[in-house]
Amino acid sequence: MIKLYLAEDQQLLNTALAGILELEDDLTMIGTATNGQIALEQIATLQPDVALLDIEMPGLTGLEIARRLHEQQPQVKVIILTTFAQTSYFKQAISAEVAGYLLKDGPSDDLIVAIHSVMAGKTVYAPELVVGLTNQPQNPLSQRETDVLQAVANGLSNKEVASQLFLSDGTVRNYMSTILSKLAASNRIEAIQIARHNGWL
Repeated sequence: MIKLYLAEDQQLLNTALAGILELEDDLTMIGTATNGQIALEQIATLQPDVALLDIEMPGLTGLEIARRLHEQQPQVKVIILTTFAQTSYFKQAISAEVAGYLLKDGPSDDLIVAIHSVMAGKTVYAPELVVGLTNQPQNPLSQRETDVLQAVANGLSNKEVASQLFLSDGTVRNYMSTILSKLAASNRIEAIQIARHNGWL
């Protein structure tokens, strides 16, 4: 029997999906939550075989839970279930070494197959996300430029970025000028949006 845990913040979908999966002879739902923090605590206690996680939830996101489980309970297989076909989310999920990443608009049969596949040691990713990742433009920013833009995206001023990255104020300004030029952005907000859209941040 495969023990499942479901974290989904939409109560109706949570209940419906849990009911569908319980119909399978070899699947049992041992817990559900609509809050990410509660989900992480319960997963630690209940020890499911597979955790099905939505991305956007109150408390903790599904990606944050996935990262913590990878570090603390790597035996728990994680499948991300989301409406977001965003390359940036997909990249974060891959870095957290999730076993599966599926879109919610897919048929429930695909999820059931995915659960059995990850239990067999396979990874299951939505095909359209894999295609999107391979077709994605290359990041024109150097690692240092990416670090600077990430710090700015986190709300730091030039002076704070300089302090955090051990740079001078002038060097940070030079980096930002180069970043704007490379991304063809008119200001730092647009640069951040472009970088996030392409999954570079």
